[in-house]
Amino acid sequence: MTFHEGIAGALVLGPMTKGGNLPYRRLCVELGARVTMSEMAVARRLRQKRRPEFALIRRAPEEPCFGVQLAGNKPEEMAWAAALAEERGADFVDVNLGCPIDRFTRIGLGAALARQPNRVRRLVEAMKRGVSRAPVTAKIRLGWNDEDRNYLEVARAAADGGAEGITVHGRTRDARYRSKADWEAIAEVAAAVPVPVIGNGDLLFGHQAASALARWGCAAVMTARGALIRPWIFREHLEGYRPVGPEERLGIYRRYVALALEHWGDHERGRNQVRTFLLWHLGFWCREVPRRPDGSWPAMQERESRDVSSLPPLEALLAREDEAAHAWLADRLMAGEAVDPEAAPPAEPPAPGAAARTTIDMAEG
Repeated sequence: MTFHEGIAGALVLGPMTKGGNLPYRRLCVELGARVTMSEMAVARRLRQKRRPEFALIRRAPEEPCFGVQLAGNKPEEMAWAAALAEERGADFVDVNLGCPIDRFTRIGLGAALARQPNRVRRLVEAMKRGVSRAPVTAKIRLGWNDEDRNYLEVARAAADGGAEGITVHGRTRDARYRSKADWEAIAEVAAAVPVPVIGNGDLLFGHQAASALARWGCAAVMTARGALIRPWIFREHLEGYRPVGPEERLGIYRRYVALALEHWGDHERGRNQVRTFLLWHLGFWCREVPRRPDGSWPAMQERESRDVSSLPPLEALLAREDEAAHAWLADRLMAGEAVDPEAAPPAEPPAPGAAARTTIDMAEG
């Protein structure tokens, strides 16, 4: 499937450091995703032949339309890396112009690079020269901060350089993931550039993707955290909402474990890796909440206040956020054992002064 065929009306799985691991992408494909993206790979590390970086751009055979996201600020390095990604099976190659993480922006990558639109244009031009068939795309934020919202300038520079698609994350770098996404700004970009625009921000339920497509003039929309919390959002986008009960969710989580063991290996080292990722994913899966009884919908940026004690036992267990519950669940899932809520450890009291996590800083544009 080509990039342009893939994105038409699609809900795209966004690039996410750690969250976009290959087994999780495979799970999302099984649940309806048709466009997936790699974790961000750094062009210089690829050129240095660092093995872990090469693992990030590996494509699963069943991914229908797969994009590799690259970070770099040297045209010759990015051209070389784009050619490598194409050679390794990428259907499109994306340049990260939105990563907010300090350790990347300090060396001029991600959102820092987007402060120089002319440099963005030259970078895209170089990547275009490096590939023979794969479209080059760019993923941007709205700017560095509210005083420097240069998204239209950056989007036009990328398009002028030959980008065949632009993804817009509707927040500035300084906002990270704290504020609501500005979809009106995303719509401005869609109206201003002659290439398809993919809108990104705060999509947690399938119907929200359809609504965003209809309202904001985008060719496609993208989810990141939404897919970490609810990997079945892609099926929901295609088939409509229905509640996913705790037993069905456990089945999905078990499927992830099977895919992860296949990827990392069913041996001590591989199982340790799988467990590390599983614990990380459980920190998102526990945030799943269904449609409210009054018909309204939970929002990405607002954690639902739930009385866990009032829920059925298995639902209450899956909603727990404490490390003891996640470790116990991970052990049961890794062992392929039944999950009996009555055998779970008691809930840990929250640490003094601890605040509920509402967002995560991922190296995602």
